Amino acid sequence: MTRRMEPEPERSRFPHSLVWSPIPVLSWIFPIIGHMGICTLSGVIRDFAGPYYVSEDNMAFGSPTKYWQLDPSRAHGIGANPWDTAVMEASEEYKNRMHNLCCDNCHSHVAMALNLMKYDNKTNWNMVKLCFLMLIHGRYVSFTGTVRTWLPFIIILTLLLTTLLLIYLT
Repeated sequence: MTRRMEPEPERSRFPHSLVWSPIPVLSWIFPIIGHMGICTLSGVIRDFAGPYYVSEDNMAFGSPTKYWQLDPSRAHGIGANPWDTAVMEASEEYKNRMHNLCCDNCHSHVAMALNLMKYDNKTNWNMVKLCFLMLIHGRYVSFTGTVRTWLPFIIILTLLLTTLLLIYLT
C-alpha cells in the first residue's frame, strides 16, 4: 500500500495529483479550459508543454492554481511503483509528439499516464473527461489561485455586460 502524502502548495508539490493552471487569454474567456500536468508520487510536476517537450517542475503557464489529488493505491501495473512508471512512460512518449491544441495536448498526456497505470481499473481516460473531472474535483491551491483563475473572466464579462448595457440604453 502506497503512503498518501499531503500537498505542499508553497513548494509547488502535489503528490500523486493532477494539476491545472490557466492559459492566458484562452482561460480568460473560457475559465474551465486550461493547462494540465500530472505529478509523481513525490509531487514533481510533469506536463506536455509544447512540441516534443515535457517539462519537469516548470509548468508552461505558471504554477498550478488547482489540483486533484488521486489515490495512488488505485494505480495498477507492473512493478513496485506503477504510478511513477506510467507518468515516466507517458512523458517519454510525449517527448516524441507534436503538440496540438485541440487533439493531442497536455490533457492527452495526463490521460495516457492514467490509462497506462489503469487508474481505477479504467483505460478510457481522455482530455474531455479530465477537463470536467478537474472542474468537479479540483481544489484551489489558495485564494490567489482562485483569483488567478476567475478574475480575468469576471473583468471581461463585466466589461462586455457594461458595454452591452450602454449600447442598449442609448
